[in-house]
Amino acid sequence: MLARYHFKNHHYLQDEYPSQPYNPDIANAFFRVRMIEAWGRGIQKVMQACRNAGLELPTLTYEKLGLWVEFSYPPMSQPSGEATQETTQKRILALLRQEPALTCKALAAGTGITADGIKYHLTKLTESGRIRRVGPTRKGHWEVLAQEEEK
Repeated sequence: MLARYHFKNHHYLQDEYPSQPYNPDIANAFFRVRMIEAWGRGIQKVMQACRNAGLELPTLTYEKLGLWVEFSYPPMSQPSGEATQETTQKRILALLRQEPALTCKALAAGTGITADGIKYHLTKLTESGRIRRVGPTRKGHWEVLAQEEEK
């Protein structure tokens, strides 16, 4: 809730400042139902949370339409989908070599992807001839057919 306090320099928002809600009745109602603990502390809490997390502080810009808070973050590099699939499938194959009777749930826990993701990769590995299922669904096991080249 942006305060009614008129300001020309928004940099003071990072420090303590006097704050008056636009509508005190609504602010008090939110306060009584514990949706806010106080007004005029939000910017300070955001800044402190960024400091505690070791992040760059957000940029504050005040315009006619209100206060803009812009967070910056380092660009994240993402591997291509093909490389990611290959890495995931290699992890699945390594786990199946160690324990051929692993379930989808256990494979999901071991790789960090969902059970549906495991089913997708098992289907792809089966279709490519790298693994096959031996025996029934519950009592069977996986057989790894192709040895991966070690790098």
